[in-house]
Amino acid sequence: MQVKIDGWRSHILFSSAHFIPEYEKCGRLHGHTYAIHAVVEGKPDQMGIIIDFSLLKETLRCIADELDHYLLIPEQANIELSRQNDSIEAIFHGKRYVLPPEDCLLLPLHATSAENLAGYILERLHEKMDIPPRVTAISIGVDEGYGQGAWTTG
Repeated sequence: MQVKIDGWRSHILFSSAHFIPEYEKCGRLHGHTYAIHAVVEGKPDQMGIIIDFSLLKETLRCIADELDHYLLIPEQANIELSRQNDSIEAIFHGKRYVLPPEDCLLLPLHATSAENLAGYILERLHEKMDIPPRVTAISIGVDEGYGQGAWTTG
């Protein structure tokens, strides 16, 4: 049995800027309004419940809030990153960005693609929420716009 959460309809959204250095067009600084979706598979308990919808949505909204209105910077990308008290500097392909640290979120990723963001969000979900043992799989989807996104399962 499955439980599905549509991030657009449930308002589990965040808006962020990013760049993907390895791709010419996406290497430019740009932004998206993202939606986070979830599909939870498992065996229902005696009440017929796989997972608490409200707790799942609350946790996903909390993760969305952590990402909202930041420049998402992939720490493991092929970029030069330096941190000072008053700035973060990112250099790649002849471009140099100097930004206030409070506007940046450094993520442990190789790229801030929808695919990698889905994996990151799935990890954060496991860190923040006690997943019932009856859950057999969780899939997280991240849309970069309506109808365009990536999914991962874990």
